[in-house]
Amino acid sequence: MIVSKYSCMKKLLICMLMLFPQFLWSQNIKDSIYQTNGIHNNLPLFYKSLEVRLTYPLSWLSGNFNDFHSWRATARSKVMECLLKSPLSCPFDPIVIAEQDRGSYVAHKIVFNITSDSRVLGYLLVPKGKGPFPAVLLLHDHGAKFDIGKEKMVEPFADSLRRMQSARAWVDKNYSGRFVGDELAKRGYVCFATDALNWSDRGGGGNEGQQAIASNLMNVGMSYAGLIAWEDIHAAEFLATRPEVDSTKVFALGFSMGSFRAWQVAALSDRIAGSVSICWFATRTGLLVPGGNLTRGQSSFTTTHPGIANYLDYADIAGIACPKSMLFFNGEQDKLFPMASVKEGYAKLRIIWDSQNAGDKLVTKFWNTGHTFNLEMQDEVFHWLDKVCEK
Repeated sequence: MIVSKYSCMKKLLICMLMLFPQFLWSQNIKDSIYQTNGIHNNLPLFYKSLEVRLTYPLSWLSGNFNDFHSWRATARSKVMECLLKSPLSCPFDPIVIAEQDRGSYVAHKIVFNITSDSRVLGYLLVPKGKGPFPAVLLLHDHGAKFDIGKEKMVEPFADSLRRMQSARAWVDKNYSGRFVGDELAKRGYVCFATDALNWSDRGGGGNEGQQAIASNLMNVGMSYAGLIAWEDIHAAEFLATRPEVDSTKVFALGFSMGSFRAWQVAALSDRIAGSVSICWFATRTGLLVPGGNLTRGQSSFTTTHPGIANYLDYADIAGIACPKSMLFFNGEQDKLFPMASVKEGYAKLRIIWDSQNAGDKLVTKFWNTGHTFNLEMQDEVFHWLDKVCEK
């Protein structure tokens, strides 16, 4: 009798275990009637629905505008608004604290007020001879490497062996062993580079700290990306007002995050005559894909302006710079910027420049390479800059 009861209980348990998955399945079906699932691959499951709503009503391509100059003013004003609170300006009050003769040019280590909040260190390279000279604002990359910033573009002073070694290794990896700023100075350009907040002499947060930096700035009415943009605008003003510089020939140049900063400052500052942007360009929706770098947070906070997606895509913002001379390079094998998305962005740029009969001032090109700024690319950029400055 005891065995019989045990047998019955065993059969009942087996039946319950067999039915339990079906119960869970039916429960999930029931739950799905009342709620939408949440997150997958760092994206809300409804992100595609949100993307459909991105109509970019302030785009020149929207058909909502007839006068280009009026559109530029409206679009720029909206971008400035989305940068959030601007830091206060003040006299630059530059002081040279060290100099180094580098043959055909002199390197100056200089401190100045980039805003009323921050007095920062920068490298200013000045060719020997009679100026004024054309100039390049050098905007460093991200690379999740924060111990160097300006030193990614200009060979550092010999005051820190560790920094020199770090810079040399980074340049070997990403720039084919060449400091772009020093090469430009040899060719007769005044070059200036300083650090974005959280890099090199302005470091401290590292990669993990970026989210906290962005959050803390938001809590005082600013944005991380906006602060970087405002400081780039101020740096352009500083460079353009230097006595060694031809203020009509100031260009911005950058790789990766520096590329984004280059076309952005060309759009937002009248001091910038044009820009060189290497390996940061695409459409917004083309970058918002599972596994995409833009979806991971961290570095995204340096390029994400609150609310701007409701009005303008990246090409629309870059288009504010039209009809300035602009060069864009991307790598066909660059996994951070899918080629199809870059092509779509390039096509938008082409329509904007062509609409103003300025198509000859826009260069867009793919290279058979990955995320890099190699010697061949650099040489073509230098040749392009020389031609533009001759006009």
